Amino acid sequence: MSDTRRRVKVYTLNEDRQWDDRGTGHVSCTYVERLKGMSLLVRAESDGSLLLESKINPNTAYQKQQDTLIVWSEAENYDLALSFQEKAGCDEIWEKICQVQGKDPSVEVTQDLIESEEEHIEEMPETSPLIDLPTCELNKLEEIADLVTSVLSSPIRREKLALALENEGYIKKLLQLFQVCENLENTEGLHHLYEIIRGILFLNKATLFEVMFSDECIMDVVGCLEYDPSLAQPKRHREFLTKTAKFKEVIPITDSELRQKIHQTYRVQYIQDIILPTPSVFEENFLSTLTSFIFFNKVEIVSMLQEDEKFLSEVFAQLTDEATDDDKRCELVNFFKEFCAFSQTLQPQNRDAFFKTLAKLGILPALEIVMGMDDLQVRSAATDIFSYLVEFSPSMVREFVMQEAQQSDDDILLINVVIEQMICDTDPELGGAVQLMGLLRTLIDPENMLATANKTEKSEFLNFFYNHCMHVLTAPLLANTSEDKCEKVVGSTKSNTICPDNYQTAQLLALILELLTFCVEHHTYHIKNYIMNKDLLRRVLVLMNSKHTFLALCALRFMRRIIGLKDEFYNRYITKGNLFEPVINALLDNGTRYNLLNSAVIELFEFIRVEDIKSLIAHIVENFYNALESIEYVQTFKGLKTKYEQEKDRQNQKLNSVPSILRSNRFRRDARALEEDEEMWFNEDEDEEGEAVVPPVEKSKQEDDFPDSYEKFMETKKASAANGANGANSKSVAAQTSPASSNGSSSKNATLTTAVTASKGSLVGLVDYPDDEDDDEEEETSPRKRPRLGS
Repeated sequence: MSDTRRRVKVYTLNEDRQWDDRGTGHVSCTYVERLKGMSLLVRAESDGSLLLESKINPNTAYQKQQDTLIVWSEAENYDLALSFQEKAGCDEIWEKICQVQGKDPSVEVTQDLIESEEEHIEEMPETSPLIDLPTCELNKLEEIADLVTSVLSSPIRREKLALALENEGYIKKLLQLFQVCENLENTEGLHHLYEIIRGILFLNKATLFEVMFSDECIMDVVGCLEYDPSLAQPKRHREFLTKTAKFKEVIPITDSELRQKIHQTYRVQYIQDIILPTPSVFEENFLSTLTSFIFFNKVEIVSMLQEDEKFLSEVFAQLTDEATDDDKRCELVNFFKEFCAFSQTLQPQNRDAFFKTLAKLGILPALEIVMGMDDLQVRSAATDIFSYLVEFSPSMVREFVMQEAQQSDDDILLINVVIEQMICDTDPELGGAVQLMGLLRTLIDPENMLATANKTEKSEFLNFFYNHCMHVLTAPLLANTSEDKCEKVVGSTKSNTICPDNYQTAQLLALILELLTFCVEHHTYHIKNYIMNKDLLRRVLVLMNSKHTFLALCALRFMRRIIGLKDEFYNRYITKGNLFEPVINALLDNGTRYNLLNSAVIELFEFIRVEDIKSLIAHIVENFYNALESIEYVQTFKGLKTKYEQEKDRQNQKLNSVPSILRSNRFRRDARALEEDEEMWFNEDEDEEGEAVVPPVEKSKQEDDFPDSYEKFMETKKASAANGANGANSKSVAAQTSPASSNGSSSKNATLTTAVTASKGSLVGLVDYPDDEDDDEEEETSPRKRPRLGS
């Protein structure tokens, strides 16, 4: 045999009754000493490794299907198949198998399928002839139906009946009787034919399927299956297949074999999915060969289309041509959607070649155009195609958009087009937006990003995403939480604002927050820089006042993930911005209602207590304890107060143990040094995370009006630190214990400053307690003296 004739694919049947491709190689039939017999060997064409080594057992039933397939079982649940590239190769190996087993090569099955030796002896001795079929006449239909139904319980008799049907050309005779019965309106005969044809399908024989699903016979087979005796009126499946289901050639298919294969596959799939009833537990394996028939047809269709580059190039050209009318473009997109759906039947290596072909032809630039179109059907189909591509290779999509960014404006970048489609979804339930959000999350997930010796996809793509795309994603959030979009609560003493969000807007904001929460968990530096530069958490917490509880919970979850990182930069940002206030107001407004919001807020504070996050504990107790101390159904807030007092005592003991002569400036880092450390962190590479530092996120035009509160705070603090340094004298400014104030309050303490420096020398913790001197002056306005926040 030539190499081409020897070329085969090896398949095994998995637990889901789907064929798994084990690889492509070259087959030979040779004697193997270790197995003590003639064996089928398949060696991989890529590296010569052994894909298959199977001894030709004299009792194994080999089946030849569709001229290029040989199928057999080696164990109870282990089915194998060889798919030959050429019919001649299949015939030659088949002859050798038959030669080993002593069979005539003209047969399609070499052995009876034996359940047990006793059953074989009792029911079907080897010397017994084929089943005798009744003559194919109208008055014999009931007898034929009984015969077909009776053999289904025995694999041996099913095999014998299948051979008899094939040898006598019986199926075509039955279909001629069907036409007679239908012309005579012989309902009883039509009901018998339904049982007969259904039973023949359950014989599960590929050779019979080839006859039944031929162009000549398939519509009559469908006609027989319309007359189910359990239905009062016959179904109209033929009418649907011939009149309703129209085959549209978006580009004329010149290959007649390909066109016939597409028609056949659609109709057989329709028979399996629509016409045939769901098999019972006893019939579930009766149609395994039908599933295999459809599977191999789809593989063949995809392969034939993929090899015809002229056809695919013409489809892409028309898809992206501005002159193409909307109806034609819709058909082209739907064709690609079906094409990609068929590709899911391919095994990984074949699917890899398929999508690489599409990428080479320009599928991503084409999708970029059609996803921005007004037609909802076109956008929906384009989204499905995009999901196939992202699922197959997120890296391929990321590489395309990063290359695109060097030549295009941000507005027309593919990822920004996807984000805009998510934001503009008109579906009240945002079904499309949810799908697109899932695709975005896959694209920005560092877990599926590649890293090589000279290139890190993670850092490059995240730099791109935060510079070019993040402002588009957060635009609805920032727009709906800006001051001019919020309103005061009428007749309320609260200073809080309520976001005027309808249900669809709330759902959209919840999706955006879910994505941002994912970023907090997985992007560390990039999202941290963005949150602080844009004061994003403050804007998110405006949504704690939403009338939609699910949106308030999304905002709270975002803050919870930030606090869960136990990062002192985040903690300083929260405390300096007083960002616990909207959370605590929401808790107080919720009152005594025991609901999810109540539990989520308490869990947030319980986490802070259990993890002993000192800077947050100090901030909460000093600013909000008076408002929270009345909550006694949990011990969380009393526990926070206890932790706070224990920490103060520890600090006081440390200070008392230090000789006064050592309490000098050189043992305390001033504010300017602390700020320099903080700035150094923003300019260092985070080697531990393997991410390159991105430049500060560029503001989009829409964001120019948004104040960068955190940056302003930093500038103000630097200025005040400089003023303080100019006026400093030689007195010690180290933290020390001062006597109680004149009013004798034991709750007021000396200035206590704790600074913890990370291994890189950056600041990770700073807690400031108010001086005694300022307490009396601030007594009237201190939040600790207010019974309710915001009053």
